[in-house]
Order: sequence, then structure tokens, then C-alpha cells
Amino acid sequence: MQFEVRWADIDANFHVRHSVYYDWAATTRLHIMQQAGITIPLLQQLHVGPILFREEAIFKREIHLHQQVTVTGSLYQCRRDYSRWSVEHQILINNETVAAIVRVDGAFIDTHARKLAVPNELLQSMMGKLPKSEQFIWQEV
Repeated sequence: MQFEVRWADIDANFHVRHSVYYDWAATTRLHIMQQAGITIPLLQQLHVGPILFREEAIFKREIHLHQQVTVTGSLYQCRRDYSRWSVEHQILINNETVAAIVRVDGAFIDTHARKLAVPNELLQSMMGKLPKSEQFIWQEV
């Protein structure tokens, strides 16, 4: 996804504040899930939702006001039943310079029982459509 840095994204040091990187990653993550067919109405119908256990950013280059950034998202590890997954986002300036890497570890929660859930076959097949990184590995339980 493409983003342009806005005034509201800037901190007191005149570069992008740290939380914006996480917002860009979350927006991109939900976008790639939607492209695979995993929509909010479907998740509501299935009574499941994605949750995060961990979110980390590695900052490599400053990003400044009015710069254009591209944010990618791909699975870099996952259990075969898609009950646990990890996504890596690269935040690029001018589609070439890596400014940051955001990694998240997540799962699905049953929104009624409020407990972790293994996605059903439909959701598993849709998760299988998500882009995978070159270093993708299947996670053993």
C-alpha cells in the first residue's frame, strides 16, 4: 500500500513518529487479508477475529513530511492450521530504501468464547492465499 506522510504523522524531531509505522502495517495487513477474501463481515459471521501477541518495529531510516512510502506485508511463518501466524511488513521510501521492518505474531480468537481458535477450513484456505516471504517457514507446534 502507498502512504504519503502527513503533518499529523510527524513528531517533535520532524520525522515520522513511531506509532505511525504500526498504523501503516495494520492497515496493510487488513488490506492483504481482505484481498484474500478475509473480510470483516466474514469474520463477524464466523465469530472470529485476528489478535496480536507481539508487535515490533526495527527502524532503519528516517521518513520525513510529504515523502511517499510503500508498505508490504507477507507471512514469514505460520502453523499449518493457521492458528498462529507471523507477518512481516517492510516500509520502503521510494520503493527501494527500507526505512523500517514491522513484525507481528498473531492468532485468531473466538469472539463469543473469548478464547483462541483454530480457523475453519474456509478461513484456512483464504489464509493460504496471503503472500509469503522468501524466507517463509511452516512453524511446528
